[in-house]
Amino acid sequence: MTGWTSEELSKIEAADELQLASARRDGTLRSPVTIWVARHGDDLYVRPVNGHTASWFRGAQARHEGRIRAGGVDKDVRFVETADSNDEIDTAYRTKYRRYAPSIVESVVTPKARDATLKLVPRS
Repeated sequence: MTGWTSEELSKIEAADELQLASARRDGTLRSPVTIWVARHGDDLYVRPVNGHTASWFRGAQARHEGRIRAGGVDKDVRFVETADSNDEIDTAYRTKYRRYAPSIVESVVTPKARDATLKLVPRS
């Protein structure tokens, strides 16, 4: 399995939003949703504001695979649940989206959202 290239990480990090389409059990893609993405080191993370009950999150659990698009990068990915680096990921979200109202940014750093953090891992 390969990781993200520096160029991909830079482009996705610079993008304000990410389009995420999870794969259904039959392998077809669901309609994409628009969400925020945070970079920490050489990894990318997404979080559902509504935690495990978010419809797109539940869809991502069907196969743990999908496709993302952001900043001109279009990539097949795996969704890996993680609790690693939650404080650092919070900081990444707060830094990237600081121009938004604190109440909006805080919605992605709540315990419910943190508990459903997904790491985006490129599929080769």
